[in-house]
Amino acid sequence: MSKVVNVILSGGVGSRLWPLSRKNKPKQYLNIFGDKSLFQLTALRNKKLTDSILVLGNIDNYVLSDIALSGINVDQYQQIIEAAPRNTAAAIALAAFAVNDEDILLITPSDHLIENQIEYNKSINKAIRLAEQDYLVTFGLVPIRPETGFGYIQVKKNDVIGFREKPNLETAQEFLKSGDFLWNSGMFCFKSKIFLEELEKYQPTVFETSKKAFEKINDSRLPLEESMEIPSISVDYAVMEKTDRLKVVKSGFDWSDMGSFESLYDYLKTNGQKTDKHGNMVIGTDIYTEFLGIKKSILIFTEDAILVLKKEKSQDVKKIYENLNIKNTQLL
Repeated sequence: MSKVVNVILSGGVGSRLWPLSRKNKPKQYLNIFGDKSLFQLTALRNKKLTDSILVLGNIDNYVLSDIALSGINVDQYQQIIEAAPRNTAAAIALAAFAVNDEDILLITPSDHLIENQIEYNKSINKAIRLAEQDYLVTFGLVPIRPETGFGYIQVKKNDVIGFREKPNLETAQEFLKSGDFLWNSGMFCFKSKIFLEELEKYQPTVFETSKKAFEKINDSRLPLEESMEIPSISVDYAVMEKTDRLKVVKSGFDWSDMGSFESLYDYLKTNGQKTDKHGNMVIGTDIYTEFLGIKKSILIFTEDAILVLKKEKSQDVKKIYENLNIKNTQLL
């Protein structure tokens, strides 16, 4: 009998939330959303909608996944541990190889904040029904602002016209005005065999090398040599932008990829975090702090690093992370 499997993708490093997010504890494992992490909220949100959990993690964070699931009393799950990150097309292929052909995969990143469970359940159930009809399903969110940090899906009813990369502000405003574009959530739903058929059709090398690596899996761990042969490509580029089996579920739940301090600022402020009269916020310390001559800025404090930024510059934190990575510093 077929099952619905929640595939949780947990390999991200959260570079735009440095210095809170580090390689040894990425953003999805930070317990700053009430008393839980985004990873835990993801598992709990999908628990009643699916039959089992399969975690796609990596060699650096799989223990954090074990700890997070134990913390919410989830002890029955499967985990595939990647030896090296090879992007989402390969990650989803590995999950598909690990289940039965007719099983439906609900692909959810581990670092998204989603609220309004009733609307969420409606969207998931609609997607499962479409997946049962052999469609590949993606989820699009109605944009509420001209966001430049998200990708977009151009739609007509529940058909996908095309995908668009993260736009500049002017283009994002045009998208919002047209009403034909949705935020690309990075969530998907489909039968494992249907995804593998489309992957083999459009990206045969990804299919074959992923299969080869999966066949040599040992104690949930993928081999490094075979893993490095897998092309690194996103599932959007590999399959979703090419397939003629794609449908979109236009979703009304509240969603954020929590990919920047601007998103975190808005969440914390809504949930009672104080700002001064100019909209400045301190994260990570109770030390008395004054902001002089600046507005809507954020000070982030950790034991070994301090970051001060204007809220609207949140997307640029990734550049700091990239520079530190080049320097091979322990600050990552």
